[in-house]
Amino acid sequence: MTKGKYIVAIDQGTTGSTVLVIDRRLTIRGRASREFRQIFPAPGLVEHDLRDIWRSTMVALGKALREAGAKGSDIAAIGITNQRETTALWQRGNGEPVMNAIVWQDRRTASRCKELRDAGKSAEVRRATGLVIDPYFSATKLEWMLQRVKGAARRARAGDLAFGTIDSYLVWRLTGGSVHVTDVTNASRTLLMNLERRQWDSKMLKLFGIPEAVLPEIRSSSEVFGETRGIRGLPDGIPVAGIAGDQQAALFGQACFEPGEAKCTYGTGAFLLMNIGDTPKPSKHGLLTTVAWDVGGKVDYAFEGSAFIAGAVVQWLRDGLRLFRRTDDIEKLAASVPDSGGVVFVPALAGLGAPHWRPEARGVITGIHRGTSSAHLSRAAIEGVAFEIHDLALAMVKDAGKTIPSLKVDGGASKNDLMMQFQADLLGVPVVRSKVIETTAFGAAFLAGLATGVWKEPQEITRVWRSRGIFKPRMKPAEREEHLSRWKAAVEKA
Repeated sequence: MTKGKYIVAIDQGTTGSTVLVIDRRLTIRGRASREFRQIFPAPGLVEHDLRDIWRSTMVALGKALREAGAKGSDIAAIGITNQRETTALWQRGNGEPVMNAIVWQDRRTASRCKELRDAGKSAEVRRATGLVIDPYFSATKLEWMLQRVKGAARRARAGDLAFGTIDSYLVWRLTGGSVHVTDVTNASRTLLMNLERRQWDSKMLKLFGIPEAVLPEIRSSSEVFGETRGIRGLPDGIPVAGIAGDQQAALFGQACFEPGEAKCTYGTGAFLLMNIGDTPKPSKHGLLTTVAWDVGGKVDYAFEGSAFIAGAVVQWLRDGLRLFRRTDDIEKLAASVPDSGGVVFVPALAGLGAPHWRPEARGVITGIHRGTSSAHLSRAAIEGVAFEIHDLALAMVKDAGKTIPSLKVDGGASKNDLMMQFQADLLGVPVVRSKVIETTAFGAAFLAGLATGVWKEPQEITRVWRSRGIFKPRMKPAEREEHLSRWKAAVEKA
């Protein structure tokens, strides 16, 4: 068994980096977060400076270790989970970024995606990758970088540049630039990986003009990828042993190991995933098919649907409209009225994802009248996120041919009781909130611990998983249908 008392989980998210220090009994001993800059060069464009991401990660790591009373030598392994699709390009020689990372929310390649769809490439891309052609994914972002940054295409072909999602960049930095890898879950989000073979697809590389020399090696989700080297505050030799994209890590952390089990993470966006077993089934209802994980040679796949805006709509109401001062204040404000007063809020502030896939869509608020208050607007925003998840769940049930017995939920916005109750009412099934809200980091830690002998099998997590709050549906069918009818009408206007 690996020496060291703790597993460190790095959860590198869209607006900040969180680090958890977890012991062998899966108890959180230390936790710290650090936000970093959001860069908006123009409407629809979102970027991150890779150096900001690295600094925020190191600051959070130091604080979490101090809170746990731990030294670097106490760490048995490091697991990484990350914002997916965000596209980074850096120099192999010194690790300096070629330009800012292009964030998953960025829409700059919408016209290129339309060009590819109009050229009839959609079916070919979906067959190979399980994905749709959309600016959300990494391929067109990387293509844009190679075409727009002077000399980048030539240097990429020569092997001087390295592409990766944020997991790849963090492993690169943690290992002193000696390891350029990604795991199969993150690779499955690029539009460049063949879903069945789990290897880079030569036809997709040709379609997007991506040289293979710039790509990381695809590995499993739980193995020793490399060891720390030259990191201040950490000894050399700590294994970096677990990687999964944030939503797959949350599915793993929620112990959704059986086909049909599903979870939804409510963060900046909201992401619903259902385990579909060891075969990558195609979706007929606008969902994505993605790799859930590869652990010990066992590969599971998942259906996924994404609502690009969830917690972000609360941030907009707070910072843009200044309806309240703190994010948590929205629940009290929304609960001060019995319903939304007929107001429907479609939170398409960054387009509509599955099952609609309309990148041009924008937010819509309908049903406003003279009696509409900030409370009604806040309640409609909360309900809008739940409506989006209902649409995803409905598509998932149709594709899977089975109902979801219950929905496990996590993420910051899952703390909102009002939202969770409305979610249960719309779905007509119980919504079960995890005791550990940070199941994303929890999943990354467990993947790292499995690879280093801290734990023996994935099912060990089921023995410690606990719920905190079960929301049972109580809305009458007729009332539910009335809500859904108003929602469908509003979506058509988005």
